Amino acid sequence: MLNEKSKQLHEEAKKFTPGGVHTSIRNIDPRLIFTKSEGAYIYDADGNKYIDFQAAFGPYILGHNYKEVNDRVIESLARTDLYGVGTTDLEIKCAEKITKYVPSAEQVLFCNSGSEATYHAIRLSRAITNRKKLIKFQGCYHGWHDYVARNMLSEPHMIGKRDPGSAGMMDEAIDNTLICTFNDLDNVERTLVENKNEVAALIVEPIPHNIGCIMPEVGFLQGLRDLCSKHGTILIFDEVITGFRHDLGGYQNVSGVTPDLTTMGKAMANGFPMAALAGKKEYMERFNTNSGGDVWFAGTYNGHAIGTSATIATMEIMETEPVHQHIFALGDRMRNGIREIHDRLSIKAYVAGFGSVWTTYFMDFEPKNYTDLMQNDAKMYVTYRKKLLERGIFKMPMNIKRNHISYSHTKEDIDNTLQAIEDVLKELVQSRVSK
Repeated sequence: MLNEKSKQLHEEAKKFTPGGVHTSIRNIDPRLIFTKSEGAYIYDADGNKYIDFQAAFGPYILGHNYKEVNDRVIESLARTDLYGVGTTDLEIKCAEKITKYVPSAEQVLFCNSGSEATYHAIRLSRAITNRKKLIKFQGCYHGWHDYVARNMLSEPHMIGKRDPGSAGMMDEAIDNTLICTFNDLDNVERTLVENKNEVAALIVEPIPHNIGCIMPEVGFLQGLRDLCSKHGTILIFDEVITGFRHDLGGYQNVSGVTPDLTTMGKAMANGFPMAALAGKKEYMERFNTNSGGDVWFAGTYNGHAIGTSATIATMEIMETEPVHQHIFALGDRMRNGIREIHDRLSIKAYVAGFGSVWTTYFMDFEPKNYTDLMQNDAKMYVTYRKKLLERGIFKMPMNIKRNHISYSHTKEDIDNTLQAIEDVLKELVQSRVSK
């Protein structure tokens, strides 16, 4: 795989931008600069073509440069854009659609990123409860702000301990965020009891996709719902990843568990910048977008025609075409195919996933939480992905990262990927034997 031009462009980028990239996780090895995308494929500056399963961390549920969505955005921008006053027909239609499908969504407010949505959800929760503390789970990611930027990809010795994710964070924000273990209701209940009448909200990825795919055990999400109701704590489902990708109504619609507030983003607009916070009307009307509301909500670009029109178009395609049926079927084809390869090659690994999402952990049991993932062979995980890159399969070459299938992927794409996976695993097994 040639990538000389990508290397040159990356060096050029570093002259003008710290590190040459505009978000922290984009610096990968090898350095790649992408210049073109279409459907299930992306192309780098050296002309290499890849089947893309990274999907920009999940927004592309239909596929890159999806014509129907792009056309709707272009059509909308031909007549409207952003006014900074009042609302638009697109904002009304988009919000109405979300309230139709998402069980917790009695009302909706738009913003531009998942981090903004979770920030607003937490601030609202503190206003409702008049409490300061927050519960999040080890390994889960809910954005870049001080409220939640701790105990994400912690080193083994820092799991469950005070592990802020950045310099410059406020001590009060760090210490008011409590860390629990996913799939451990006893741990959550103990934390709520030890901090009685102090926990404003519990925020959770219903499926922790930021560490791959850890499935909630039967009864876990309902248990969180029950505990939050008992302790007067707001339950926030962070569905920035699971929302729309797993169901038009989010994973809450799949699980049958309804939170108080929901954050959404990524797949809702098929790659265009868009996010939302939704929840019970009695809570949402505390925002000062409502006359008399006392919780601040603002953003110059909130509800821009680009994001609202893209969301409407994406949702309409999901309503009228077998999007989820297609991506779920291909997800099953991928996971089952990888398991068969593992069996043939006697490789100890666990293929995790749900719907269109999957990852392969190089460990011999199903992980239930972040601590379990310390058993994953991280070196093998990253080496495996880098070798797939050389064969035109793009999965993020980083440890414990998920993959995504889009509506544009085909059975042939999956089968070609499975062949590449088998070839790479055979090579890795042979290299171990020869050592």
